[in-house]
Amino acid sequence: MHFPYGQSDFGTLREEGDWYLDRTDRIPELEAIGHQLIFLRPRRFGKSLLLSMLEHYYDLNRADRFEALFGDLAIGRDPTPLHNQYFVLRWDFSLIPAYGEIEDIEVAVHQHLNDSLHDFMRRYRERLPEAIAIHPDNALSSWRSLLSLVSQTPHKLYLLIDEYDNFANEVLMAARPSSQDRYQTLLQGEGLLKTLFKAVKAAAGGLGLERVFIVGVSPVVMSDMTSGYNVGEDIYLLPQFNDLCGFTESEVAAVLRQLAQEGVELAPRARALAPAGRGECAPEPARELVPERALETMRTFYNGYRFSEEASERLYNPTLSLYFFKALATQGQPPRRMLDENLAMDRNKLSYIAQLPHGEDLLIEALSGDDRITVPELVQRFGVADVLAAVKDRPFMASLLYFFGILTLNGLTAFDECRLRIPNLVARGLYVERLRERWLEPGDASREREEAERALGQQGDLEPVYTLIEQRYFRVLSNRDYRWSNELLVKFAFLTLLFDDRLYMAVSELETDRGYADLALIVRPDKRRFQVLDLLLEFKYLGLKELGLSGEQVRGEAREALAQRPAVAAKLDAAEAQARDYGGTLVQRHGLSELRAFAVVALGVERLVWRALSIPRHLESSAR
Repeated sequence: MHFPYGQSDFGTLREEGDWYLDRTDRIPELEAIGHQLIFLRPRRFGKSLLLSMLEHYYDLNRADRFEALFGDLAIGRDPTPLHNQYFVLRWDFSLIPAYGEIEDIEVAVHQHLNDSLHDFMRRYRERLPEAIAIHPDNALSSWRSLLSLVSQTPHKLYLLIDEYDNFANEVLMAARPSSQDRYQTLLQGEGLLKTLFKAVKAAAGGLGLERVFIVGVSPVVMSDMTSGYNVGEDIYLLPQFNDLCGFTESEVAAVLRQLAQEGVELAPRARALAPAGRGECAPEPARELVPERALETMRTFYNGYRFSEEASERLYNPTLSLYFFKALATQGQPPRRMLDENLAMDRNKLSYIAQLPHGEDLLIEALSGDDRITVPELVQRFGVADVLAAVKDRPFMASLLYFFGILTLNGLTAFDECRLRIPNLVARGLYVERLRERWLEPGDASREREEAERALGQQGDLEPVYTLIEQRYFRVLSNRDYRWSNELLVKFAFLTLLFDDRLYMAVSELETDRGYADLALIVRPDKRRFQVLDLLLEFKYLGLKELGLSGEQVRGEAREALAQRPAVAAKLDAAEAQARDYGGTLVQRHGLSELRAFAVVALGVERLVWRALSIPRHLESSAR
């Protein structure tokens, strides 16, 4: 199997025999639901490949290739009458630079549109009565010439627009007044982009344009254009199109089983060196690919997206899934880093939200566990002016994170509210990175954090971690206005320090049979050959008033003496009981030989005390 990672041209993909997940069965539904459709999905979710598939299906010039391209796909077995019946024109707004003066941007818009028309004329030269009159400085005039020529033929025009909101997203991430001014000039009043979409709307009123399919990330541009283009039908929340882009679990599992059947093996790799770095590094023999184990890893890191409140199935990110499949097929092992750096731009969206009033609180609440983020409904109509200047309330921020794919739908509450959650561990890692940057003072050396993580992960030594939290985190957090200064604060201090998808499936509020474990660090199945411990941490918080001590007194008392105080000992006992209970479930679920667990109590934001436990396979725990 050859996986087309990064390939968005449907024709090339099919001609080269690449793996393709068939979504052509949705074409009849798309034709029936409307003539001007708007479909939104997060970045790198297969939107461009979807447009390319539609282009190849409807293009007049590709009729002789229909059988080769679609014959063995669902639509090839039962095509609609409209296949290969249109002139197809495609605009890709990601190719238009969003920087420079407004005049430079307008020139770039005209240039892109005219370049598209030049390509159109080259492809359909023999079907047009004459050449399109290209006006270098006025692409709208060139557009009218195209429509006039199309109207003289027996065929209609199908317009495909890719990344229609690219410019708005660039403005949003820049968040500079000059960027906003340029955007408003293009879209408001009689700005060029608004005028362009008004021309598209007019063309669909009997001037030769019959169908339009627009894809993007957010509804920002459509909100700003108002009357400029108010005829598009939003289909991105409809349940029948939930998986129009994205892979279902059954589809992912089928690929993994096929890879195993084709004899893909996990590549032989050198055994991990002893701590002292001595001895031969004999290679392990190649091992069979176990589809169920690979699926467990993919489910944790890549699954979880749902784009309709009525949809029952969650989806895998298609780009990340192909990234994983390709690594298995070509390297015999999962990727070392589970986050494909091509998706790293999503970090900027979280940075934008984090700096808003109460934005950081929203990120923390989302990380706290599922079902905590609720809004009356998704905000679908907001413009760039709102994004940059208006007051940002909770529904606004949560909806923006939904469209960017960093939150996803999680059903409805009993009060008919939308529940939102972080979709998977890759997205969760982006949150952790943002909070780590905001909470640790500038100049904090990452080496200190790495050494603390290594001491805990290899030797089960918590001391370097607590030292770092007490000396670094608590110094910062004690000066911030946190209404939620409790065990949640402490849990996120540990999470932001210890999160490392290179080794771990790090999950906050991991559900067990009897409740929710605060923080579980379960070694990735493909990393078990290394000397890494599975970890579980349970947290409790004790306020200084409840303890009856001042901050100075807590800092001055020995840790052992603090642990003996009745209030502290009671909290440690409660955390230990939960750690043993949850730990036994985790040992069974993951087949662990041993789980290192810690009961941790925070005394305000001043000190930490803890107990270390070992939970073996047979659930017979012994405190240490």
